[in-house]
Amino acid sequence: MRHVLITAAFPSQLVDKIRAVSPNLQIEQRTLPNGRWPEDWTTEAEIYYAYGAVPSVAQAPNLQWVQTHYAGIDSLKTSDLWHSDVLITTASGVHAANMAQYALTQILAWAHRVPNWFNYKQSKSWARNRWETFVPQELSGKTLGILGYGSIGRELARLAKPFGMKILVTKRDARQLKETGYVAPGQGDPEGTLPDRIYPSEATRSMIAECDFVVITLPLTERTHHLFDDDLFKAMKQNAYLINVGRGSIINETALVRALRKNWLAGAGLDVFETEPLPEDSPLWEMNNVIMTPHVSGFTPHYDERATDIFAENMRRYLAGEPLLNLVNRAEGY
Repeated sequence: MRHVLITAAFPSQLVDKIRAVSPNLQIEQRTLPNGRWPEDWTTEAEIYYAYGAVPSVAQAPNLQWVQTHYAGIDSLKTSDLWHSDVLITTASGVHAANMAQYALTQILAWAHRVPNWFNYKQSKSWARNRWETFVPQELSGKTLGILGYGSIGRELARLAKPFGMKILVTKRDARQLKETGYVAPGQGDPEGTLPDRIYPSEATRSMIAECDFVVITLPLTERTHHLFDDDLFKAMKQNAYLINVGRGSIINETALVRALRKNWLAGAGLDVFETEPLPEDSPLWEMNNVIMTPHVSGFTPHYDERATDIFAENMRRYLAGEPLLNLVNRAEGY
């Protein structure tokens, strides 16, 4: 029997979906107190579905594979498991649909000048010149730049293409076009055929200079930390909009505030921040050219169902000796 430990509070029907992969699975469910792994806990599990913290190597001597409940693995980098040979896979792709739709909502909101809708409603009066105040941009012919062409970026490209947008993307390995991670049926761009042009990461500055909308879907690594600084903001069109659904620290917020005040770009749509929750004294709260939400773009009522789909497929692959989906590349940091 293969011992599987799950610390997510999955209902029985989702656990049964995992159990159905093989009769040789011994599945144990535990709940981590406060999301932390207690110092006096040990496990003999070979496979661990991590909803929260991970054990140390000493606490899980038989562990061979960890599947995380989330796409981000920043917290794992401080564990000694990170420096072991234990396989780590993520739930990347589980919220691609919602995050791509969120990014498109931001694009449409800026294009149709939605902030003006609410500002004038609150003032109980209309602008004298409705044309100058409310005339929208048409997305057809506009250029969308997507930084990071993973599951979220690919689904965003699929949604944006019918609007007639030109799609530019950056990709760490521009030669590898096919998606190698989890893709929900009917979503994304599995073959990598939708972009009009693909840039290597080193050409980010050149790419964003052409874009009317720039969407960040990158993971946070040493390479992407504070990627957006004064230099990149100055490279953007003054009438362009920046949307971040990746990680807050990819943007230097001090530089962002300066860029917005100096009109180096037209506006920003932010779901993530360097410090969360966003401090009350942040200038971003008072800026009319910012639309903000509290890290909610990935929310979906179908999260657990999709997460167990990924785990069940990876379980099948693991038992069959096949390559796992969403396998973390420790050298790259994601």
